[in-house]
Amino acid sequence: MQTLEDLNKDKLPKHMAIIMDGNGRWAQQRGKLRVFGHENGAEAVKRTVETCVKLEIQYLTLYAFSTENWNRPKIEVDTLMKLLVTALKRELKNLKKNNIRLKAIGRMETLPEKVHRELDEVIAKTSKNTGMTVTLALSYGSREEITSAVREIAVKVKNNIISPENIDEQVINTHLYAHFLPDVDLLIRTSGECRISNFLLWQIAYAELYFIDVFWPDFNEQHLVEAIMSYQNRERRFGKTSEQLN
Repeated sequence: MQTLEDLNKDKLPKHMAIIMDGNGRWAQQRGKLRVFGHENGAEAVKRTVETCVKLEIQYLTLYAFSTENWNRPKIEVDTLMKLLVTALKRELKNLKKNNIRLKAIGRMETLPEKVHRELDEVIAKTSKNTGMTVTLALSYGSREEITSAVREIAVKVKNNIISPENIDEQVINTHLYAHFLPDVDLLIRTSGECRISNFLLWQIAYAELYFIDVFWPDFNEQHLVEAIMSYQNRERRFGKTSEQLN
């Protein structure tokens, strides 16, 4: 069995992103309500963050709630929002203890006021921390993020703030919700599904993708080690040939 010690500390991903999928199905397999899966999924988040702290991962982005998730039953959405508030209050002490900076991306204005307020408070109280940056993607959709950026740039072009000839990748990136994040190195999705689901489409251009047939509440340190080991065993060429890299 592979452990943290087996990983090459010089080849760790700088930015890991995770699509935390399978909470509902995990609960249903046990004859429980979907909320039971979300509650246990919160524990998997805690385990994953703690492991990333041990590894000194610099950036961890978690797909917590998509724009499409608003279409789920109201009782499930309301419960998810309550769980988020509870988790933020509970984990503030650990975030400070581990020198973690919390950030969020997405349409924050669509979140319930209580969630928005609690989120802002934790973000403010951890803003001076210098360790890992944990980013929650909340009410987030990548197409909406890119559309919003294009709209902002178009307004600036119209007002002669930006010249069309000067629009490049850097200009676009600075107008994204996730402008403060580097490109994703490793994207993990749990539950056995093999799709991106509108998550960080711009940022994963050269990411390594890892799909694992484990529901999110069961995802543990061993699974994370296996994902990173797979990443380290791949040759990242960024359009070059193997010979050029060597």
